[in-house]
Amino acid sequence: MPFESVDLENLSDNPWKLIGKDWMLVTAGNLASWNTMTASWGGLGVLWHQNVAFVFVRPSRHTFEFMNRGDRFTLSFFPEERREILSKCGSVSGRDADKAALTGLDPFEPEPGVVSFRQARLVLSCRKLYAQDLGPGHIVDPDVLKNYANGDWHRMYVAKVEGAWVDGGR
Repeated sequence: MPFESVDLENLSDNPWKLIGKDWMLVTAGNLASWNTMTASWGGLGVLWHQNVAFVFVRPSRHTFEFMNRGDRFTLSFFPEERREILSKCGSVSGRDADKAALTGLDPFEPEPGVVSFRQARLVLSCRKLYAQDLGPGHIVDPDVLKNYANGDWHRMYVAKVEGAWVDGGR
């Protein structure tokens, strides 16, 4: 499947559906050593005069280590017929299993230094601009606290979206 670079301004996906309903894989590392996790929290927008993505990763996740090692990561979005990949990557830790072997994911570099998967339909390459740990002292609506009953707070990463690729075969 050939991937083609596309201008971010030409993407027509609805970000609420894309992230919240369709889900994504957040992948950090390089082809020699990477990890990926399923996410349904995050967003796309404009901050500091740049096109950005923001994602949230808990320190308990294996991907957290990879996110903190490097300054780049990808967001990979899949067609609905690949939903089982997202389900499996969200239920198994990369500490305990080879996610590529388990799911059939075929990793590749859409550009040097970042990893995505040939089964994706859309890939966004991101470079970290900012990271901050969330915590109870900043929560305005107490209903949000139910997401952190176990105390495993997320780290938020804001990243510049530097590239976008679509599967040209679809």
